[in-house]
Amino acid sequence: MFSVAPLSYLSCFIGLFLYRYVRYVINLVAFSCFRPIPLPEKPSLTSDDVTVILPSLEGRGIELEHTIESILQNEPKELILVTIQANLELAQKTIAKMPASQHDRLRCLSVLNPNKRRQMARAIPEVNTKIIVFADDDVSWPRQTLKWMLAPFENEKYGGVVTCQRLRRKEYPIFSQKRIWSFLGALYLERRNFDCAATTFMDGGVPCMSGRTVAYRTKILRDKNFTYEFTNEAWWFGKYRLNADDDNFITRWMVSHGWKTYMQYHPECEVQTILEDNPKYLKQCVRWSRSNWRSNLTSMFTERHIWSGQPYSAYAVHLTTLSPPAFIGDGALIWLLWKAGQTWPEEQKHLAIYSLLVWMFISKFSKNLGHYIRYPSDTALLPVSIFFGWFHGLIKLYAMVTLDVTAWGSRAGADTNSDRMRIITESDRAEEHRLALLQYTQ
Repeated sequence: MFSVAPLSYLSCFIGLFLYRYVRYVINLVAFSCFRPIPLPEKPSLTSDDVTVILPSLEGRGIELEHTIESILQNEPKELILVTIQANLELAQKTIAKMPASQHDRLRCLSVLNPNKRRQMARAIPEVNTKIIVFADDDVSWPRQTLKWMLAPFENEKYGGVVTCQRLRRKEYPIFSQKRIWSFLGALYLERRNFDCAATTFMDGGVPCMSGRTVAYRTKILRDKNFTYEFTNEAWWFGKYRLNADDDNFITRWMVSHGWKTYMQYHPECEVQTILEDNPKYLKQCVRWSRSNWRSNLTSMFTERHIWSGQPYSAYAVHLTTLSPPAFIGDGALIWLLWKAGQTWPEEQKHLAIYSLLVWMFISKFSKNLGHYIRYPSDTALLPVSIFFGWFHGLIKLYAMVTLDVTAWGSRAGADTNSDRMRIITESDRAEEHRLALLQYTQ
């Protein structure tokens, strides 16, 4: 009967352990060494050099009004709210609620159908400032956000700057359902801050320049080639039109065109956002996972600029897309170490297993340490985060087999014309023609 020597099990264990945890150790060191780019004494760019583009489906609501107010406190030259034609009047009424002195800094535009990429592209030709900031309609900014976002642009090599993010926390009973869903969302953003800061320090790579709040040089986005590619991205060998993943596309564009990017990880550049505090959070996780699959596979195997431009990010972020889910990886490590220790003294074998379990626990806890320091009571929910990490492996697998779905998932009415990737329609062509005319006449 075929058998495998304990030494072979040990070799497999060491290989898998190093693959999974070398990047973790490097990320810990990189995160601890990361520093934001400080504010210059005499900045060449000010808030008057910034236009904020704010895509919104509904064009109204308390959250949107709160977002606009927090952005205007940073005094950008202009804020352009872009909605769909059916909600244009509602968006104009929202703008009308703002103080009269701000009216000349606000205006509304629209597109025919819900499509965030086209909403963004509709506003870009209207911009007359050096910097464009995209923001979601459910974020809030600190008063110094723009100053910190502009600091890296003092270096002409930087083409994009993204903020760090925190969940806008609500108070719920600790073991209530809403508290648990909110806790999982907060940890997602915490891990994202950790990973982005680490890769930014290592090679300047940012896994995704999140559209929640991100700044770019206007000249990059005004390129007619960018506009066409951005609004006509195809996926799966060019078969399907991809309307989702706008922030992933621009992130890859920065890499492929030689622009440096930076994440400003600083309290004054920390936007707050909301995530679902109910089972719809799972739909958000599926959507994010699909985006990661599509974008990371494109980066690694289609465009391939990531390998030479940001090799550490390719290893630490993009390759993890192909890694086995956590529940498989954790189980494989424990099983391989147990099999490798069959010939060891019983005490030594158990010590090895216990040491591995402690190490796994530390690795799952440390990325979120900042959150637990801020909210010590959430340590009671630590087992929830570990079990959800294993469950997320199933979400990742489900996302892999449903990559043609591009619907928002957690927002009613969003992406009504793009639940699945589809072939271009005549209405798409009409919208493209209108965008092209705008681009060429500026």
